[in-house]
Amino acid sequence: MKTTITIVCILVVLSGIVLAVLSHPAFGLWRHVSKERIQASPNYRDGMFQNQEPTPQFTGDSASTRRTFFRFLTNKDTLRVPQTPIPAVKTDLKNLPTDSDWLVWFGHSSYLFCVNGKRYLVDPVLKPEWPSSMMLKAFSGTDIYRPNDLPDIDVLIITHEHWDHMDYATLRDIRDRVKSVICPLGIADYLRYWGYKDEIITEMDWYDHLPLTNYQLQITALPSRHFSNRLLGKRNQTLWASFMVEAGGRKVYIGGDGGYDKRFREIHEQFDSIDLALLENGQYNANWKYIHTMPEDLEKVIMDLQAKQVFTVHHNKFALSVHPWYEPSTVAHDIATKHNIRLLDAPIGTVVNY
Repeated sequence: MKTTITIVCILVVLSGIVLAVLSHPAFGLWRHVSKERIQASPNYRDGMFQNQEPTPQFTGDSASTRRTFFRFLTNKDTLRVPQTPIPAVKTDLKNLPTDSDWLVWFGHSSYLFCVNGKRYLVDPVLKPEWPSSMMLKAFSGTDIYRPNDLPDIDVLIITHEHWDHMDYATLRDIRDRVKSVICPLGIADYLRYWGYKDEIITEMDWYDHLPLTNYQLQITALPSRHFSNRLLGKRNQTLWASFMVEAGGRKVYIGGDGGYDKRFREIHEQFDSIDLALLENGQYNANWKYIHTMPEDLEKVIMDLQAKQVFTVHHNKFALSVHPWYEPSTVAHDIATKHNIRLLDAPIGTVVNY
């Protein structure tokens, strides 16, 4: 009898700990889910959002996939993580002029850019706070920016809900300095749960257009080839997207995450001349080749889009795959040299004019 009581008490304590952990707002498990518009989307079928083309999340055999994840979790290969600090520059972001077009990259997929006098912040992950700090460990030298370094933000853009793109601590700390938020379907439920006012949030489905006449710009939500799942629960209950920002006669393409498909040719046909394309390049692996851009596909992406200038992201801050940490930059430089592409490549924190 005493043994039974002891076991029950242990189970109760463990259940309480699990519940307390999962109650952290970063997980978003207790948010109100607005199902009506999600389920009305033409991209929501059979109980989940779907890519435009069939997209298995994992493509290797089960043994290969398990080996890849085991290596990711346990391998101390020095090529995955730089052994010396990565060069980075600490820029005074609050005093950057808004009368020119510029970009500042914070590593991985977080960046701030200015076009036509307005500041845009994309997928900011700038605060190593639990629980995200358990999953994301920044390379030495890269983690030099914090939310309070940011200026007021005219437009915050979130491409999807994954932890390396949508960081609770960062978004919590900047919410009073964000004038408007653009995000794919389902993401607004997280933001409202985290204290964002509903009136500043615009959720978008693929091919939705948002004209902001007071900003003299238009934002279009476009497809990507990815998936969603914050941590627990059913996959693909929020949408993932890329975006085109058109302002002051210029076009900036925010690629988000996703594998290669026909969308890049279609985006070029729809928008023609693109001034700057920010493209995923990193954390790829043959076992998930349809949901991230493989090195051999990056060339196809660049050639399909035909953007005047390219900046690649999703690398140089976190090791979320098993490729050498420096490989994405090498791949991008080789492609740029081969095709005479204007590759905007600069250390984290550098002001890049485009």
